[in-house]
Order: sequence, then C-alpha cells, then structure tokens
Amino acid sequence: MCKEVIMSQKIIDLVTAVVAPAIPDPYELVDIEYEKIGSDYILSVLIDKPGGITVEDTADLTEIISPLLDTIQPDPFPDQYMLEVSSPGLERPLKTKEALKNAVGQYINVSLYKAIDKIKIFQGDLLAFDGETLTIDYLDKTRHKTVEIPYQTVAKARLAVKL
Repeated sequence: MCKEVIMSQKIIDLVTAVVAPAIPDPYELVDIEYEKIGSDYILSVLIDKPGGITVEDTADLTEIISPLLDTIQPDPFPDQYMLEVSSPGLERPLKTKEALKNAVGQYINVSLYKAIDKIKIFQGDLLAFDGETLTIDYLDKTRHKTVEIPYQTVAKARLAVKL
C-alpha cells in the first residue's frame, strides 16, 4: 500500500508541474488527485474561479489539460486512467497556507496527525491563521470553545458545510 501512495504522489507531482503553468487566468488549480476507484484509475483536476466554474469551463480546461498529459515522458501512468476536470465543490480542500489564509472567517473541517485535548477532528469557524497557527471557534456539545492548532499538525483541511 505504501508503494502505491508514493507512486500516486509522484504522478500528482509530475502532473502538477505540467498542468499548473498552463491554467489560464482567472482559473485556479485547487488540487490534483490520483486514485483507484473500483477497477478504474481516476485523475481528478480540481479547478475554480471567482463565481465558480461551469460545465463549459470544465470542457475548455479538459481540452487544455488532456494533451499536456500526453507530453509527459516517460509516461508516469502505469494503467489507463480517466481524466476528470471539475469544481472542488462546497467542501473545497485547503491544501496550502495561502488557501487557509483566504478561508479565515469561513467554516472549516481540520483533521490532525496528533490529537489536541483528545480531539483529532475540529469543525468550526476559522478565526485566524498567521501562517503557523490556526485559531478555530468550535462547538463542544453546546459551548463555544477556541482552539489553537499548529499548522504542522494539520493532516487535512477543507471548507465545510454548516448544518
């Protein structure tokens, strides 16, 4: 399993290096994922722009991205794959410090490598992010609490939908 994860990360890194410079303004490359779903391999390229993207945008971007993938030599893909260009959706991943800074004031979900006060997943309003520490206001049963989370302990972060 570890070998598959390393191989997937190498593919993601190669694809990112080729695709990122080709994404035109006003689009933003949010994330690239490569995973096996059932018997199929899926290369997902998540793109966004202010106001969101349309089906036409994804079609136009697919026409830009697909030929670029064919130029990567040697071919990094061990098997056939399906290219999926789409919006990151409402629960957009927050993979960079810049993405977290832009998410201040929004409701987010953060998974940690190591628990803080016996909690590994926090969901709440991101009050602040100074580049090193996330400050989140979350609900513990019926009480609002604030937690400071060191950035290096964050395994995953994404926008969340408040129910």
